[in-house]
Amino acid sequence: MPRYPVVLLIGTLFGTGFGFLLGAATAPGPDGRNTMDAAHDHAAHDHDGGAHATLRAFDGPAPDLTLRLYPDGDQSRNLHIGVTGFTFDPEGVNGAHVPGHGHAHVYLNGVKQARAYGPWVQLHALPRGTHAIRVTLNANDHSQYAISGQPVEATVNLRID
Repeated sequence: MPRYPVVLLIGTLFGTGFGFLLGAATAPGPDGRNTMDAAHDHAAHDHDGGAHATLRAFDGPAPDLTLRLYPDGDQSRNLHIGVTGFTFDPEGVNGAHVPGHGHAHVYLNGVKQARAYGPWVQLHALPRGTHAIRVTLNANDHSQYAISGQPVEATVNLRID
């Protein structure tokens, strides 16, 4: 007897079983989310909480933070993060706190887009519309620098037509 029908039958059985398992895992649960989401709850992750939400008093004189945008095509911009009194420290990221050292977090309409380890960041292919670009200064441990309890941050608005 040729092996092809046997291999086809085994493949069909395993494929059908896997399909049922995948369908059951992604079916909506009682709360409307699929059961895969329920098993992997993103709220439990440190997407932008934890150390990011912790304010750290800036040691020394307050840094000066300015933002400037430069065109880079119709929908892209180069963001310049001008800062004095602060040192970008890419080698120190995720390490111990060093006063006045760290990196920046770049947000587009409240959603974190990138870390900046230097003064230039490209914002590529921005959707049409009005956008708020916010930059925060963060320590090596990702805590956010603050002066008198206020985060060290700057915001610039941009319209892409």
